[in-house]
Amino acid sequence: MDILALNDVEFRRQRRVILRDVNLTVEQGEKWILFGPNGIGKSSLVAMMSTRGFPSAGTVDILGNRLGKVDVFSYRHRIGLSSAELSRAFPPQEDPLDIVVTALTATTGKWRDSYSQEEYDRARSLMGEFGIEYLEGKQMFKLSEGERTRVLICRALMANPDLLILDEPTTGLDLGGRELVLEALGRLGADPHRTVLLVTHRLEEIPEGFDHVAIMGRQSGSEADAHKDAVTGRDPEPGTIIYRGDLEHGFTSQRLSEIFGIPLAVSSADGRWAAYARR
Repeated sequence: MDILALNDVEFRRQRRVILRDVNLTVEQGEKWILFGPNGIGKSSLVAMMSTRGFPSAGTVDILGNRLGKVDVFSYRHRIGLSSAELSRAFPPQEDPLDIVVTALTATTGKWRDSYSQEEYDRARSLMGEFGIEYLEGKQMFKLSEGERTRVLICRALMANPDLLILDEPTTGLDLGGRELVLEALGRLGADPHRTVLLVTHRLEEIPEGFDHVAIMGRQSGSEADAHKDAVTGRDPEPGTIIYRGDLEHGFTSQRLSEIFGIPLAVSSADGRWAAYARR
């Protein structure tokens, strides 16, 4: 079953083409990495895949629903999302525990909703798994960036979603916090029934168990060319998906060197990946 299907997707903002000719199919139970440099259009894709944005052209099908043809609130609760943009949608004084539990109603604030003790206990259990159980009773605006990131991951998991989208899930974490989160995400990667898409631009933050990758790049040129375009005032080439497949054939030194416009050496060991500039 196709959980997610993007066909010939184009996205424009203020007459600038951000994405063009994007095609991707994610099937049930698959674990995908969406990888690419900053500014390539990953966040725009995440917005569409989570029903919070719409394509300018092409089609996006999510959980069997055509985006723009079906009321998104009828199936949004089946999508677990963790992203910096979603974080800004919550009241600043909200208790992190309520941030997590309100995933059950797909709301961004407790308001007049009520939840059972069992549901709160599950939220507490998730927070404990990610090492943030001590945040109960605090306020979101007082949390560090890394703490907010982990709260949103717990929220994304709370409703046991059919599609889980994690946008830069280790943002703001120190080394210990990052490894704690990656260990937990590795357990998600081992779950054959859960469909997960993790968005990142750092190879070292890819957890074990993820075996598909969609790599984004410019339709022509590299990030070095895009920087030159920005200096001259021209719009960079649109982003697109230039590779879909397994990680071993995707993360090659040649491909990533071409994307980023600098010579890179890519390596993997014990299920983890890394890259550094060649001299």
